[in-house]
Amino acid sequence: MQEDAHGVPQIPDKFYFRIGEVSDIVDVPPYVLRFWETEFKQIKPKRTRAGQRMYRKQDVALVLRIKHLLYERKFTIEGARQHLKRKTGSPKGKPTAKAPPAISEIREELIRIRKMIDASSR
Repeated sequence: MQEDAHGVPQIPDKFYFRIGEVSDIVDVPPYVLRFWETEFKQIKPKRTRAGQRMYRKQDVALVLRIKHLLYERKFTIEGARQHLKRKTGSPKGKPTAKAPPAISEIREELIRIRKMIDASSR
């Protein structure tokens, strides 16, 4: 999987992704994605007639954001749920125009960490 200059996985420019593709992009097993669907109602992949999950690009971005909150920032699932609710500004979990994209949030966090490292090495 390709990453940008900040180490954030690049989401391929496609309309839909199968669960295996999302698993590769996010680097978590498919069963984790299925579990997160039950815990985070914002993740709503479409289903084919055969019942196969088809994630949209925005679903993949949300999953990357959830992974960041859980794995990097060490949020609990409930804490991540609350954080996402606050960030969307909508009690129903629907994003508003002010919701920052996951990549910019990760980039800001990385810049903050870099400044801390630079300050401590002086």
